[in-house]
Amino acid sequence: MSHYYSQKQDSAFAPVKIQALIGKKEYHFFSASGVFSKSKIDYGTKLLAEHMQIGKDDTVLDLGCGIGILGRAAAEKTKNQVIMVDVNERAVHLARMNTKALENVEVLESDTYSALKNMKFHVILLNPPQTAGKKVCFQMIADAKHHLENGGNIQVVARHNKGGETLSKHMREVFGNMETLVKQGGYRVYKSIFNG
Repeated sequence: MSHYYSQKQDSAFAPVKIQALIGKKEYHFFSASGVFSKSKIDYGTKLLAEHMQIGKDDTVLDLGCGIGILGRAAAEKTKNQVIMVDVNERAVHLARMNTKALENVEVLESDTYSALKNMKFHVILLNPPQTAGKKVCFQMIADAKHHLENGGNIQVVARHNKGGETLSKHMREVFGNMETLVKQGGYRVYKSIFNG
């Protein structure tokens, strides 16, 4: 059986449009079966999209981008490049459909950081695939060190009582710092700064 973090999906590809209110702006996204939160924007993604800290010159990585919600919101905050990656071929296809009008966005098929070689970013955004297991999520956080500019940061959203607390402790261990940007609806957005 394929999961949203599987490379290939075995269900038929039948895109539908979903709408989402992020802040005060309404967005429309193409979605389909075989991707994370296929029928609506999930609460964690919405919270991170509304509270992400991105400067107008920041380069951004949307890690495990799904259909591209975070990357699309990020691309409106920065003039610089936004790279979006996902291991799921279908998610990559949908993310490309959802960002094709944006010139500063590139979507790549990538198992976490595998397609990024030596690329570095000012901000990495992550709604971790917790159903893939703690080990996978821990690795995504630890490997961010190799892809952050000095002074850059990783911003992670999770349910605090459903694994988020453990992830935030891991961020503190890896980076030596961690702050909570927002707490809402049981979710929190955590941020760690890389001081190389």
